[in-house]
Amino acid sequence: MKGLQNIYHHSYTFSFLLVFLVLILFHPALSIYVNTLSSSESLTISSNRTLVSHGGVFELGFFKPLGRSRWYLGIWYKKVSQKTYAWVANRDSPLSNSIGTLKISGNNLVLLGQSNNTVWSTNLTRENVRSPVIAELLPNGNFVMRYSSNKDSSGFLWQSFDFPTDTLLPDMKLGYDLKTGRNRILTSWRSSDDPSSGNTTYKIDTQRGLPEFILNQGRYEMQRSGPWNGMEFSGIPEVQGLNYMVYNYTENSEEISYTFHMTNQSIYSRLTVSDYTLNRLTWIPPSRAWSMFWTLPTDVCDPLYLCGSYSYCDLITSPNCNCIRGFVPKNPQQWDLRDGTQGCVRTTQMSCSGDGFLRLNNMNLPDTKTATVDRIIDVKKCEERCLSDCNCTSFAIADVRNGGLGCVFWTGELVEIRKFAVGGQDLYVRLNAADLDFSSDEKRHRTGKIIGWSIGVSVMLILSVLVLCFWKRRQKQAKAYVVGMKNFVEMEKV
Repeated sequence: MKGLQNIYHHSYTFSFLLVFLVLILFHPALSIYVNTLSSSESLTISSNRTLVSHGGVFELGFFKPLGRSRWYLGIWYKKVSQKTYAWVANRDSPLSNSIGTLKISGNNLVLLGQSNNTVWSTNLTRENVRSPVIAELLPNGNFVMRYSSNKDSSGFLWQSFDFPTDTLLPDMKLGYDLKTGRNRILTSWRSSDDPSSGNTTYKIDTQRGLPEFILNQGRYEMQRSGPWNGMEFSGIPEVQGLNYMVYNYTENSEEISYTFHMTNQSIYSRLTVSDYTLNRLTWIPPSRAWSMFWTLPTDVCDPLYLCGSYSYCDLITSPNCNCIRGFVPKNPQQWDLRDGTQGCVRTTQMSCSGDGFLRLNNMNLPDTKTATVDRIIDVKKCEERCLSDCNCTSFAIADVRNGGLGCVFWTGELVEIRKFAVGGQDLYVRLNAADLDFSSDEKRHRTGKIIGWSIGVSVMLILSVLVLCFWKRRQKQAKAYVVGMKNFVEMEKV
């Protein structure tokens, strides 16, 4: 009997352990994931082993696009049912067959192919290894290499976040690291099933007067962000903070970069560049698919050079290209054919004395190639500073927060301007004094309003007088009628 009890006890214990093991292995909240690779370990295609970040959001391993015979080392979202890749190591050096090994060699990560030839490497300068080196997939999707004794991000020997492919993840920086000279850019896949570098890129351009992010198709500039105004990029009003997402732009002696942070970690969001477009995609559980939050280019006014110098694009007007007040079409015939690429010219040249400014609201600021900035000037002195330079054609506030600080100044022609229904910022365009007062359109508009108001008031007065006269006449008639009736009654009594 005691033996049966022992058997039952052991059987019960085994069953309990088995159930517990199944729960650990298959329940997402309880699963134990391996997220590190030591110098004595390796990942191979044949083993099908992967690294999974703490929390189980990201997974690193080998993959083969559908219908392709090439293999890649990459990172994808583990919890999203729709297979979504965030990073590819050897995008332009694929493995030609299913022979591939990822391992640590000295202080480098190396990807070996057939015959142990190096297909991809972190390519760090060799140095004396102070302590064991490990590779780790972090919860935010960053694949890093570090000394096992140092978990501080400043001590990373290498990180995938410094070498983005087509996707910007939360807390990942896009832009220049001025200390290393590295420009972190996004480059599209060649096609939906080919991770190799495509023709569309999104990167920061520091060769302008002010840094701006540019969406390029090859050498052709498709869309630009406009300069950062302290709250948003003037050319992308869609990029505004949400209750679950915070944007950040940094410009100092060490870096010029953009990043975003998720305050709600259960929501996934990514910025991805694909052929001809830049997309903000968001996945909110329990959704089974990514939602398109916004995309660029968005409309007919997004492409650059649609409207030429001193003109701006406005979606609500027809045609979309409009000359700034004080300017007329450079080529009226083409303008009449709704071709605004040649832009507009001044009706009266600037005099360099007595000029003033026309304020345009909700604008994407002009291209900053000819712009300069003074970040500490009092905004009240912006107009004075611009007027003191005969070549200054326009200015805008550099940082619009807290009443404004600093100014952006343009010299030369103003190009690539558009007007938004909401967003953008004020642009002050310099005009000759003769054109400031003119506003033939504005004058006609005001005159028309005055005339209309005067006519309306006059008509109302005339109608009021006529109604009053008619009313008095009716009153007299009614009074006469009453008197007549009284007299008639009196006569009948007699």
